[in-house]
Amino acid sequence: MVSVWIVFLAVVIAFAVSAVSGFVLIPLFKKMAFGATIYEQGPVWQKDKNGTPLMGGFMFMAGSVLSLAICSAIVHGRADSGLGTKDTLSLLAGVMFALLNGVIGFIDDYIKAVKKQREGLTPKQKMVMQFLLAAAYLAALYLLGDTSTAIHFPFIGELDLWIFYYPIMMLVLVYLTNAVNLTDGVDGLCGSATVVYCAVMLVIFMAAKMADYSLYAAALAGGIMGFLVWNLHPAKIFMGDTGSMFLGGSVCAMGFILHEHVILCFAALLYIIEALSVVIQVGWFKITKKKYGEGRRIFKMTPIHHHFEMSGFSENRIVITFSLFTLLSGALALVMYLFGTK
Repeated sequence: MVSVWIVFLAVVIAFAVSAVSGFVLIPLFKKMAFGATIYEQGPVWQKDKNGTPLMGGFMFMAGSVLSLAICSAIVHGRADSGLGTKDTLSLLAGVMFALLNGVIGFIDDYIKAVKKQREGLTPKQKMVMQFLLAAAYLAALYLLGDTSTAIHFPFIGELDLWIFYYPIMMLVLVYLTNAVNLTDGVDGLCGSATVVYCAVMLVIFMAAKMADYSLYAAALAGGIMGFLVWNLHPAKIFMGDTGSMFLGGSVCAMGFILHEHVILCFAALLYIIEALSVVIQVGWFKITKKKYGEGRRIFKMTPIHHHFEMSGFSENRIVITFSLFTLLSGALALVMYLFGTK
């Protein structure tokens, strides 16, 4: 089991690197005109954010990866660590999955901010890259020994999906990665919710004596907190798709390494609801347009955090409310892990 002090060190190093990097990256991105463009369909008050630097995700990506590398080296250097090559490769697979998702996000940000093309990558381009990446990650987990095709339901039992497990999990990986991306729409929201998610996963990993992933959760939480110094309302920089796609990959990696899919769904319930609100809104609009000749909406705007925003919630209130919701759903996930698994 990893000691508390090394977990604390991982948080501190990641926080410091991420927070301090803001002094360099924010002026640099402003100078390079890497700014956000707010379009008409958003809330009118969001237009004040035009030109706010994008790609702030590099701040917590650098902080968390550097911190993880340093603290993992310390832990693995101990003679009594009990960690082997499989642990290292498992961690590397998860980090690479997150980083490559961040690369997809960076390409999208670059096209929008530098090339000034509003749509960025096309949906087809994104989906192709994400599904290939998801397939590669599942293949890596399989080669590292995760060959089970069963879904475990805490307190109930297991359901073996057999060969259908892999296409279903590819869909889950792509859905959840994009769901985290969609949550990034209010100053500090995605970052704050993900810090809570990381805290929940940290407790689970420490209970499971998974040292490497304990450090991953701690380092990522610290890096995001350093970024939030600059991203809480009013935001001085946005994480962009670079950051939110990296976080999406990290959320998936931390969840999938446990092979506890139901627990992952509860810990990541906020992201799932955010994406589901978009699916419901679009689906209902299409159904009603076909039936009545005019599309109708269930929410004022989606993802659902914009519905609350347009209903009078301040950005800070949305962040606090949604983070508390993540804490509650995460607590349920923790209970399921501690008492509902073998």
